[in-house]
Amino acid sequence: MTHLLVGAAAAALFAVPAAAQTAPAAPATMDEAGDDIVVSGYRRSLEEAIDLKRDTIGFSDSIVATDIADFPEQNLSEALQRVPGVTIERDRGLGTRVNVRGLPSDFTFVSINKLATASGSGGRDVEFDIFASELVQSVTVQKSPTAKDEEGGIAGSVYIRTARPFDNPGFRLVGSAEGAYNSISEKIDPNFSFLASNTFGDFGVLFSAAKQQRSNRTDSNSGINFRPISRWTDRAGNNRNQAIAVLQRDAGITFTDADKNRILFLDKVGDRVYQNDQDRLGFSGSVQYQPSDTFNIALDAFIGSYETVEDEYDAAGYSASSNSTLETIHEFDATTLSSAGLVVLRDVSYTNTQHEFLSKEYVNETDYRQFGGEMNWETGNWKINALGGYSGAEKTLDFANLKHVAYAPSRTRYTETGGETIPSANPRTIDMYNAPSSYLFEAYETTRERIKDDKYAAQLDVTYNFDFAGFEALKRFNFGGRYTNKTNERQYGEEKIQGPTRGSVAYVNKRTLADSPLENVIDMVGGKPYQARNLDWAQISNDYARDFFRPAGFETPFNDGQYYKVNEETIAGFAMVDFEFDLSFPLFVNLGGRYLRTTIRSEGFHQVQNPNGTTGLTPAPIASEGRYEKFLPSFNAHAQLTDSLYLRAAASQTLIRPALTDLAYKRTASWNDFRFTDGNPNLKPTYADQWEIGAEQYLGRGGILAASYFWKKIKGIVQSQLTGVVPDVTKYNANGSIDGIYDFDVYQPVNADGSYNVSGVELNAVIPFGMFAHWAEGFGVNANVTFLDSSLTGQSDLDIATSPIGLADNTYNATVFYDRGPLSLRVSYNRKGAYVERIERNMYPVYRDAYGQFDVAASYQLTRNFRVELQGINVGNAKTTGYTMDPSFPTTYEFSGSRISLGLRAQF
Repeated sequence: MTHLLVGAAAAALFAVPAAAQTAPAAPATMDEAGDDIVVSGYRRSLEEAIDLKRDTIGFSDSIVATDIADFPEQNLSEALQRVPGVTIERDRGLGTRVNVRGLPSDFTFVSINKLATASGSGGRDVEFDIFASELVQSVTVQKSPTAKDEEGGIAGSVYIRTARPFDNPGFRLVGSAEGAYNSISEKIDPNFSFLASNTFGDFGVLFSAAKQQRSNRTDSNSGINFRPISRWTDRAGNNRNQAIAVLQRDAGITFTDADKNRILFLDKVGDRVYQNDQDRLGFSGSVQYQPSDTFNIALDAFIGSYETVEDEYDAAGYSASSNSTLETIHEFDATTLSSAGLVVLRDVSYTNTQHEFLSKEYVNETDYRQFGGEMNWETGNWKINALGGYSGAEKTLDFANLKHVAYAPSRTRYTETGGETIPSANPRTIDMYNAPSSYLFEAYETTRERIKDDKYAAQLDVTYNFDFAGFEALKRFNFGGRYTNKTNERQYGEEKIQGPTRGSVAYVNKRTLADSPLENVIDMVGGKPYQARNLDWAQISNDYARDFFRPAGFETPFNDGQYYKVNEETIAGFAMVDFEFDLSFPLFVNLGGRYLRTTIRSEGFHQVQNPNGTTGLTPAPIASEGRYEKFLPSFNAHAQLTDSLYLRAAASQTLIRPALTDLAYKRTASWNDFRFTDGNPNLKPTYADQWEIGAEQYLGRGGILAASYFWKKIKGIVQSQLTGVVPDVTKYNANGSIDGIYDFDVYQPVNADGSYNVSGVELNAVIPFGMFAHWAEGFGVNANVTFLDSSLTGQSDLDIATSPIGLADNTYNATVFYDRGPLSLRVSYNRKGAYVERIERNMYPVYRDAYGQFDVAASYQLTRNFRVELQGINVGNAKTTGYTMDPSFPTTYEFSGSRISLGLRAQF
């Protein structure tokens, strides 16, 4: 039976109807249509995206594949960074998550074919790097919602659409193959894609597949962060006394307790090599029935897998070890951060630095699948859209860290780009990179995590088109409902291996680094010498560590204390009405509202104290439920002042739902602090009141000049607070005797009072130079810039004012292109301004420097069927840098190299 089905599908794909048996048209040129200008490729993609923007009643931007399986970028996140107001998060040079208008990635709602996307991230954000762009037909970033749009994105919504057969009717067969070269790993990775599509009569069938391998190496030297002198002065004994004495002797600082968080030293310096190997496989399919322009049904499938193995080799000096203190201060800085009252010890010898050699391995496997169906039917004045489907993902992460430690005096200091740990004047010092017999085995640490994400949805959307004499302005009434059911389940566990068998500690403080075979780090990962500085060292390979230190059949057990399951069920109804007023110019208005009711059921284990004094768990998960209802109004309008000048306005209330980890009803206990920490299924969403105004001048030939101002008031952010008391809790001593009966405080995440504002300006220009001169036909520029501001400041306990975490004040993109006839060229530059990455120890802001990179793309149509393509990512080899409060205190100095790909695309 299976063979019959496969054969039938193949016959359907390749049964070429008479109307489709002619060869595809050759690439269009200016001359083919006389004076008419026919464009394709990147220029056509821009034109179609601008047409979508023009026809949308609200604010949106799109990226479109003008031909089937011909998305204009190789990576979805890399493509989205070209959209006004969109930036991406990079993980060691690779685009992963998307930020819209400076807000965190989980503030953005993502769907594929109108179904909320499951990615296995464990949160509400989506990891875009798991999806193959070859399977995508278009991506739209919707910034002002209408009532019928599914809620969930304060920042905006990203709508991904895969290809269907009637997008390009007839027989289409497309294949591509390329090799991609990473400038640091010096490896060439293959990438293949294939698509077959056919329409025959009323039916169409499409199948596509894409497989990509990617090797990416990142080299990093860094001074990790500030550490306050309270590390030692909060203690009693010789370490405290010596630290105070050395401060007085070498820096002339008389220590008082008021200074303990304002005298700082470099906590940790490390050199790291990351080798990330990815294997991505994706399939999409669609069956479409379209007997007329008024009726069609499509069944879509989108499935795939994404596997990564990352090896990290880390050598670091940890100056703030528990049994160390200051020995000699060689250089200190009391001026750079004097406005904040901070003194930084730039160059210090320590009495007993903790040197670490870490071999870390991350094995990540994600399987995702989505199945859906959609019907569109127009009859008379009615238009009906119905859809339903399932989206699911399962992600597993297997992590291991082989840790060897050597304690010895050393000297740690800032350098121009990061930091270094070198031998000190103490006779017991070591050269940390060349002393393997000094490093003692501490542990082979393992963790395992599994996340299952399942989402079901069904929606009915009905439109009635009015034809009222006397009130022609009333055009449409649109109403409908949606049901969604989402379940996220997480399991997690960790275990340390310290001997040849479980429970054994035979290796601890006995086995040394030198007892295992050592390999040069670069020999293990391959490629160029270490890029961050002139350094060479050897470590234990992760392959050897996995084979030697894991007992036979070992698998890290899950810990019930870390388990949670969250189920979220939503019923939503919406209604909206469209008006078209004929003033001295056309005015289009959309008014609507969306009502939703969400029920949450969450469960997790609770920690309890056993009568013998040990900590245990409840015998079964404890469940709790929450519920909220909300009405979300929306308004969108645009005025067509001339054929080419549009004014737009939008206002709405939107929401994002709480993080799943905050909803998870599991309990941890701090018996000595008389405190329980619970999840909270009764959390409400975070809401935003927002409005936007803008103007768009359409230039013709695919050109546009656009500007908009947006404002958001965000309220109900989640914070941890005291929410109640559990009375009469019996607390046991370690020997099983009763310590006493106490009231325990309960802390939970809650929706905090107050709000903050985010506002900004977006400017966008697509200018085809051919509109100015005939000889410039094909040349153009596509550029945008976004300026952001926020009333929220960083949460520094030292009252050091910063922008909100993750918010860059400005971002801009610019692409200069030539696209005419068989030749297409693009040079793009993308830049995100500096932003606060985190607040270290809730006191010291850590910044990520502004980052910009050049990308290039070129293609040449060899014949009507074959095209050669060249693409370069980060061709200038930009590095990622960061600092703590001032660039002279660097924290990050990373090189991920450039990536050059050369490929051939065939289409029949």
